[in-house]
Amino acid sequence: MPGRDLGPVGFVGLGKMGAPMLRHLLASGLAVTTFDSDRERLASLASEWPQNLRAAASLAELADCDTVITMLPNSRVTNQVLADGEDALIHVLHPDALVIDMGSSDPVETTRLAALFEAAGLRLLDAPVSGSVAKAESGQLSIMVGGDSDLLERARPLLEVMGSVILPTGRVGSAHAMKALNNYVYAAGLLASCEALLAVRAMGLDAETFVDILNASSGRNVATETKLRQFILSDSFSGGFSLPLQAKDLATAKRLGDDAGLDMPQLSRVASLWSDAVAVLPAEADNTAIYRYLEALQTSSESV
Repeated sequence: MPGRDLGPVGFVGLGKMGAPMLRHLLASGLAVTTFDSDRERLASLASEWPQNLRAAASLAELADCDTVITMLPNSRVTNQVLADGEDALIHVLHPDALVIDMGSSDPVETTRLAALFEAAGLRLLDAPVSGSVAKAESGQLSIMVGGDSDLLERARPLLEVMGSVILPTGRVGSAHAMKALNNYVYAAGLLASCEALLAVRAMGLDAETFVDILNASSGRNVATETKLRQFILSDSFSGGFSLPLQAKDLATAKRLGDDAGLDMPQLSRVASLWSDAVAVLPAEADNTAIYRYLEALQTSSESV
């Protein structure tokens, strides 16, 4: 159990990443008041942890929490939960309460929320994570943290339960900015890996051997190590990170580049490809399904 008295803790968001993160907090012995819009999902998790999970019927039931962790899919949902909704946390939490936004939010929105929170006497950290569902399940996430150093130290005992690497990034909003740019670099690597794999298959070469070569050579990246063989060559396309969320992060990264006055042609192309893929692939498609989209492009060009 975390070594210091953290006061009452709340958690909002039980998606693919949030649920295993919460499980680690519960397994550490913490009592956690938990809210999710999916009542069945919340009830199911509460039945697993009857001793220390308190299922909240509304955000108002988190009013006594000193710290609330949110793990939500995008800024639209996060904004509603934190400040813009009628029952948002900004209206129910007591002064000096800390909210830790661990989703991949828009850094511009994070900065706006931080100002609103400060005016209300509340505190905000952005602490997005990097790592797969498997990393969330093993408690080995990398966690980037933007905000005051004293708030980071206040949050550290909780973060260390869920992650193995804690990386301070600077002012509030900076972690969300760096997360979006990190996800761009990942997406570019995955895209290049998929295009190269298509070329190998088109030439009738052995795909398994090619992946071995990539991972023993300078082309190695997280996509070649953890995505190609596991989710693309296997045709499972179930890596645990949705294609629409990847597209959202790429759009955020592109906006950051635009706002900085930078010409980033590769980012523009990568973001455009993912946006196009979202328009034609199923809404629940995994990010590794970008391979299927690239494959379909070849079929389309051949038929012209």
